[in-house]
Amino acid sequence: MGVRVYGYARVSTADQTLDMQIDALSKYGVFKIYQEKASGAKDDREELTKVLDRLDEGDTLVVYKLDRLARSTIKLIQVLDEIQKKGAHLVSVNDSIDTTSAAGKALFGMLAVFAEFERNIIIERTQAGLKAARARGRKGGRPVSDQKKLEQAIKLYNTEAHTIKEIEDLTGVKKATLYRAIKKRKEEAIS
Repeated sequence: MGVRVYGYARVSTADQTLDMQIDALSKYGVFKIYQEKASGAKDDREELTKVLDRLDEGDTLVVYKLDRLARSTIKLIQVLDEIQKKGAHLVSVNDSIDTTSAAGKALFGMLAVFAEFERNIIIERTQAGLKAARARGRKGGRPVSDQKKLEQAIKLYNTEAHTIKEIEDLTGVKKATLYRAIKKRKEEAIS
């Protein structure tokens, strides 16, 4: 099997059309176009996962624009890393980016630097916000659950007489909080 050129087209909502992207990818001469209507913010885009899994060394993934792959620089770099680990290439038709060229590779090296910068800024802002909140006497993180309600939720869970939704409605304890408490108890019982 030879080197293949795949396309990926995405729109965010069902009422948007993929026609413009498909036309541009077809002109580029792609072998197969993976299409989906899903938000770029979602991490579980089925068609993107399929095309990334399909890529082999030397293959090329063609998109109309980079924002079709991801909505943030960090996510874009994660997708690019996956493509590069497979020895494949990326072409963005509208952005005039082609990682088969030295200029395209250099541009993505710079994007990786910006993604790291973006990640560090987010961390710094979060830490500064938590520090400012603590200075005002507030504590960051999830609010602590009412221990009596949590105990009641665990008892209801252990009786197996109620669904998780019913337990949430009866006690006000969220499903994730209940599962964390159950997991913690099991870990403590083992050690």
